[in-house]
Amino acid sequence: YPRTIKNLPPEMAGKRKIIVGARGSLLSRAQANIIISALKKKSPGAEFIFKKILTSGDKDKAWLREDTGIFVKEIENALLSGEIDIAVHSAKDLPSEIPAGLKIAAVPKRENPADVLIAGQKLSLIKIKPGSTIGTSSPRRRAQLLKRRPDLIIKDLRGNLDTRIKKLEAGEFSAIVIALAGIKRLKIKNLWTQILPKGIMLPCAGQGALAIEIREGDKFIAELVHPINHPPSYICVSCERSFIQGLRAGCRLPVGALAQIKGKRLFLEIKVLSPDGKQVIYLKKSAPAQEAELLGAALAKEAIKKGADKILKNDGSMVDSL
Repeated sequence: YPRTIKNLPPEMAGKRKIIVGARGSLLSRAQANIIISALKKKSPGAEFIFKKILTSGDKDKAWLREDTGIFVKEIENALLSGEIDIAVHSAKDLPSEIPAGLKIAAVPKRENPADVLIAGQKLSLIKIKPGSTIGTSSPRRRAQLLKRRPDLIIKDLRGNLDTRIKKLEAGEFSAIVIALAGIKRLKIKNLWTQILPKGIMLPCAGQGALAIEIREGDKFIAELVHPINHPPSYICVSCERSFIQGLRAGCRLPVGALAQIKGKRLFLEIKVLSPDGKQVIYLKKSAPAQEAELLGAALAKEAIKKGADKILKNDGSMVDSL
């Protein structure tokens, strides 16, 4: 693919405006702007317009539903219908199965995938008093918190990132746990945060990464987004997604997965937990970097052999968002 597209080809003469679709939250808009800015640098001959898409996950009481992909379904429908040309997602929001006719065309350089604890009294996880209330929307975070601190009270925390921080500041929670990437992308400062190491809090598949989804067969858009793809990030996210696909797990289950490239090898760590954190399957395996999807699938099979499917039968109803 060419590294830069300076002049639109003749077939695009009547379509100089490229529509980029995403959710309307502050974080989603910030992420879309990051992608649009990167694309403008690589393709100054193109004009990009942001289009806000209201998803099921943005609607009241959507959390009570068992649907997967509640933050992406309407965006993907807009992409399939031609209403938008490019979709920008948080990679962790994407279901393991991509709809026919669509594909992930690029994954820009990944942000730090870690989770962070934000405590009102600037206390670390180990120093928070027993019986304190911790807010999280994620069964994965809930299970890992209870594994480390079964004496804490974990309560549901809903809303966009700015809403969650306001709830903490209002004293509704002693602390909250969210993704570090969101804080960085919104450039939120003056917050005391403790980055939770992966030994305590393994991230969910795709956390910290953005996924650029396009229509299959759209060669022009594929060439347009190719220069902003970061191959190591793409490989790691593909590996993690292959694992959750093999496990048939998604963001609603207490499952963590993190792939990292070291030298020429790809290392994948996974955790499958019971909702209360008392049962844990932890596995780590490596393979050549070019075998990312095979590695993810192999570790999923191994986890199932160790009883992961039985642990996950008692699934949660929350979404691993933000």
